[in-house]
Amino acid sequence: MSYTQLLYHIIIRTKYSKNTIPNKNSEELYKYITGFVKNKKSIMLQINGTTNHIHMLVSLHPSISLSNFIKELKNSTNYWIKKHDDFEEFESWGRKYAAFTCNSKDIKRITDYISNQRNHNNKTTFEKEYLKLIEEERIEINPKYFLKDDD
Repeated sequence: MSYTQLLYHIIIRTKYSKNTIPNKNSEELYKYITGFVKNKKSIMLQINGTTNHIHMLVSLHPSISLSNFIKELKNSTNYWIKKHDDFEEFESWGRKYAAFTCNSKDIKRITDYISNQRNHNNKTTFEKEYLKLIEEERIEINPKYFLKDDD
């Protein structure tokens, strides 16, 4: 038997970062996403977000590539959302995403961070938060393309 732990902190945003996920309906969406993750033989450790983006801490099954997982997640949730009147302003997800590998020692810190998303985002914008997370991972950013993926 192989032993793996493939933890990812994943962030997806709405198209153009528009506020199209109503807080009052987000829990229903999070339940759907959690079911999607479970159906992929993976584990949702934490999910939360705001009206324009979602954070997830997911342990992916080793047979699933991250890029395929994100693509299928966006397609599946996009279809599900469009069938529900509770998300009438939702157009689609932004094309790009962020995903950071995590150590098991980071689980508490990251789950706390994700749990506190709404309070956290009252103090800063999504763009500033996203930029800070990317920079903390020492990923080089080309400002020409930063959050310009929807055109």
